[in-house]
Amino acid sequence: MLLTQLLKGKKVILASGSPRRHELLRGLGIDFTIDTDNSFEEVYPKDLHHGKIPQYLARGKSYGYHRALEENEILITADTMVVCGGHIMGKPKDRKEAVAMLKELQDNRHTVLTGVCIRSREKERLFTCASTVWFGRLSKEEIDYYIDNYRPFDKAGSYGVQEWIGYVAIKGIEGSYFNVMGLPVQRLYTELKKFVTGQESPLLRP
Repeated sequence: MLLTQLLKGKKVILASGSPRRHELLRGLGIDFTIDTDNSFEEVYPKDLHHGKIPQYLARGKSYGYHRALEENEILITADTMVVCGGHIMGKPKDRKEAVAMLKELQDNRHTVLTGVCIRSREKERLFTCASTVWFGRLSKEEIDYYIDNYRPFDKAGSYGVQEWIGYVAIKGIEGSYFNVMGLPVQRLYTELKKFVTGQESPLLRP
């Protein structure tokens, strides 16, 4: 059965301000609303393994949602992180940090991890998707051009795969391209079907 049929009578809420995630979820052909009101502070335990951080943050965002969920509501939250040589890269604080990130990524490979939490009043489902990305060499002028023209300060790792830099620098991707954009929609589609048909994880309060 199509996911759109399974979701009849349910209200899907995406708690993300990311235009990329909005676009990707729309691509699944399901109806949803956007609500970004959230009290969660995006911090994590220092001893938490980097592979678990995006899922931890996605779940934190879910329980930081500003109100209790109503019956038949499904909340989706996500967090994307870039890891290069063991170095965790979030969103750059300023231009200097963005330059440093791109210098580290260029002529190198890195991993993009996206954690997703799907939750209703009764149950939740968590998963993480990983993709490996290979960057080619970038000159100082190319890095400056990208940052000055695209200002990627709202993006983990300081780049958007769908932008100019993706065309000129990315040599290859192993795994989901859409995960690198910020939402692994094929996996999300599969997990949502499991969620609404009852193959869920138990609801564990944080």
